[in-house]
Amino acid sequence: MLALHLLINGLVTGCALGMVAISFSLVYATTRIFHVAHAGVYTLGGYVAWSAVSHGAPDLLALLAAIVASTALGAAIQHFLYRSLERRHATHLVVLIASLGALAVIQNLIAAVYTPNILQFPEAWASATLSVGGVTLTAAQALTLVVGVLAYLGMMWFAHRTLLGKRIRAVASNPFLAEITRLKPADVHLIVIAIASAIVCLPGVLVPLDLGLQPYGGVTVLLTATIAMIAGGVGSISGAFLLSVAIAVVQNLSLLVIPGEWSIGVTFFIFVIFMLFRPRGLFARG
Repeated sequence: MLALHLLINGLVTGCALGMVAISFSLVYATTRIFHVAHAGVYTLGGYVAWSAVSHGAPDLLALLAAIVASTALGAAIQHFLYRSLERRHATHLVVLIASLGALAVIQNLIAAVYTPNILQFPEAWASATLSVGGVTLTAAQALTLVVGVLAYLGMMWFAHRTLLGKRIRAVASNPFLAEITRLKPADVHLIVIAIASAIVCLPGVLVPLDLGLQPYGGVTVLLTATIAMIAGGVGSISGAFLLSVAIAVVQNLSLLVIPGEWSIGVTFFIFVIFMLFRPRGLFARG
C-alpha cells in the first residue's frame, strides 16, 4: 500500500513538473535561451493568486489574475532583457547570467513584499481529501493530475494542429530560414515566452495549494524539469512531460529503499545515465 501511495504522489509531482518542463522546453527549443528566470515566473503566479484569494477574489478570478501577471512578466523579460541583449549580439553566457540576475531580482522582491516565510492558501477545499481505490488524494493533488494531463494534450494539439504552433516549430527548426521567409522570429520569441509563462503559472498556483508558497522554491523545480527536458529530448513535448513523470515516480519509489534526503540523487543518476547512453535525449528527433 505504501508503494501505491508513493506511486500516486509521484504521478502528481510528475504532472506538475511536466508542465514546467514543457513550458521551459518550448522556450529553449525556440529561442535557444536558457531561461532561468522562468523559475521566478513560476513563483510569481502563486503569490499573485494568493494575494487575490486573500482579498476575497473568487478562485477562478485569482487564477486568471496569476496567469495574466506571469504572462506579462515573461513577455517583459523577453522584450526588455533578452531582446535588448540580442540586439547587442550578447553571447549565450551573458544572456544566461542576465537571466540569473532577473531571477534573483524577482525572488528577492517577492521575499521583500511577502517575507521569506511559507504562506498557506486559505482555501479549505484544497486540503479536502478523496479516496480512489484505497488511495487518498487532496483536491489540490487531483486537480494537479487533471490539469497536468490536459496541459500536455493541449500543447500537443497546439504545436501540431494550429498555424501558430506550426510557425513556432518552423522558427525553432531553422531560425535563419524563418527570418528570410518573413516568419518574424523576434515576434515568435515573444509569443513563445508569453505562452510558456502562462503554462508555468498553472503548477505555480496548484503546487502551493497543497504545499504552500516559498519565494525561493522555484529553482529546484526548474532544475528537475530541465533534467527531464534534456533527458526527454530538447524540443520534444512528449519527452519533457513523460520523463518528468518518470523521474518523479522513480524518485518517490526510491523512498522505499533509501532515505528521503538522498532521493534527489536518483534524479541526477538518471540524468547521468541518459547523458552516457542517449545524450540527444530519449525522444530526440533524428
